[in-house]
Amino acid sequence: MILTWLYAPGDRPEVVTKALGSGADAVIVDLEDAVPASRKEYARAATAELLTARPPVPVHVRVNALDSPWAGADLAALAGLHGLAGLRLPKVTAPEQIVQVAHRTGGVALYALLESALGVERAYEIARAHPALRGLSLGEADLRADLCLSGPLADAGLDWPRSRVVVAARAAGLAPPAQSVFPDIRDLEALAVSCARGRALGFLGRAAIHPRQLPVIERAYLPTAEEITAAREVVTAAAAAPGALALPDGRFVDPAVVAAAKRTLSLTRREPAAPHCTPAS
Repeated sequence: MILTWLYAPGDRPEVVTKALGSGADAVIVDLEDAVPASRKEYARAATAELLTARPPVPVHVRVNALDSPWAGADLAALAGLHGLAGLRLPKVTAPEQIVQVAHRTGGVALYALLESALGVERAYEIARAHPALRGLSLGEADLRADLCLSGPLADAGLDWPRSRVVVAARAAGLAPPAQSVFPDIRDLEALAVSCARGRALGFLGRAAIHPRQLPVIERAYLPTAEEITAAREVVTAAAAAPGALALPDGRFVDPAVVAAAKRTLSLTRREPAAPHCTPAS
């Protein structure tokens, strides 16, 4: 199960190497925003060389926007490489884009980044565009700009897009999305609060831009000791007396509650994420 995704710039192979040993569950090599135009070709070549062998953790690559001058070369250079676990497609606005990339890349796992009002509005159509699409997520910096969100309460303007993406992924049978990056690498307390909010909305895991964020994200998304104990009580009670029942402390148990408890326990074992929501604390 992947809970932590760490971004690394594709034009800095030494940073990518450090990211692979950082403890992140997966690394996202970025060819888009983190790389200036003058270094796009170098970043692509360095990333392709890295992925000729299988890295120690899954490596995804965020290619350049599909309408950019570099996207075609990115897809051609990366598709079919042994070490590539997935392609992240930025600024997706239409399901046809997913279909076109899937036909060009031959079954590589694709992940759509929704970064505009139009992309969010079409989230469900995009989520079910092609079997190669394995997940959705938000690009919140671009989305903030597109929605003209500003001021100290601007984050509230993203609540609906966040829920929209979670619901669209679930409706399409995809795994819960990971949260977008938290831009302040020093404020770990605020990161923890934001992760708790994301978990409550139905996200699972989070992308990071610095290794120091990884432990905070992991703690936020793994069940607490109390949650584990409660889940074990539910599963044990259900095994002893199938059907609806009430526990001594008053908690009502039915099949939906049992399924949620089993998902909580699967998180403690870091089992692969199933395409359904994870119970929030």
